[in-house]
Amino acid sequence: MELSSKSMNANELNRNNFNANAYQYTIDNKTIVVYPSHLSGTPVVYLNTFGEEGGKVYEALQGIGVPEFTLVTISGLNWNHDMAPWDIPPVFAGEVPFIGDADEYLKLFSTEIMPIAEEKIPGCISWRGIAGYSLAGLFALYSLYKTEVFSRAASISGSLWFPGIVEYILGHEMKKKAEYLYFSLGDRECRTRNPYMKIVQENTEKIEDFYKSQGIETVFKLNPGGHFKNAVDRTAAGIAWLLGGI
Repeated sequence: MELSSKSMNANELNRNNFNANAYQYTIDNKTIVVYPSHLSGTPVVYLNTFGEEGGKVYEALQGIGVPEFTLVTISGLNWNHDMAPWDIPPVFAGEVPFIGDADEYLKLFSTEIMPIAEEKIPGCISWRGIAGYSLAGLFALYSLYKTEVFSRAASISGSLWFPGIVEYILGHEMKKKAEYLYFSLGDRECRTRNPYMKIVQENTEKIEDFYKSQGIETVFKLNPGGHFKNAVDRTAAGIAWLLGGI
C-alpha cells in the first residue's frame, strides 16, 4: 500500500527503544508502535492510548506471562475528537466540548495504520482485538459497530457515561458479533456529583448484561480506587483476559 509523504515519511519506520523487536512509525502525527509476535498464527491486539503508556502495558503483560501475541499501540491522538463517537458539550466546567470524529479516525485506522502494522506480523493472524482505557474503552466498543475486523474488545474504565451510548448499543447491531468482551471500572468512579460520571457503573453493568444476553462471553471487574488508579495494570489485566492468560 502506498502512502503520501504527508501521511508517513519513509524514514520514520524504525526499531523502538522499548523492545529490540518493536517497530515505530508515524501517520498523521500519530505514533504507532508494533510489538510483534515471534510466531505465526497468533492474535493481535490494538491499544489506543492517551499518552505513551503503551510500552508500560506491554512490559506489564510480559510480567503476567500471557500467550504469544502482537501488541500495537497508538498514541498522539486528538483525544476528545478521535475517541468520541458524536458531539457532546463539555462534561466539566471550563473544559472543551467533545467533537465526534471517531468515524474519521477509524477510517485512518483501517486504511493506513492497520495495514502497515500487520506487515510486521509474521504469518497469518488468528484474531484481532481492540482495547482502551477511558474514552478509548468507549471507542473500542463503538468500533465493533463500524468494522468487522475485531472479534474481542476490552473497555477498561471505559467512558460508558457518554450520553447516548447505551441507547446506541441497544439499538444497533455489531458488524460482526464479538466473541469476548471485557469490562472494568474503579469502585469509586461513580462516587461523584458530576451528573455524567455518576452513572458510569450503572451504564457499564447494563451494557455488559445486554451483551451477555446476546450469548457473548463477558466479564465485569470492579477494581479498588478511582478512574486514574493503576491504569497500566488495569489495562494489562483486560488484555490478558482477552488472550486467556489469566
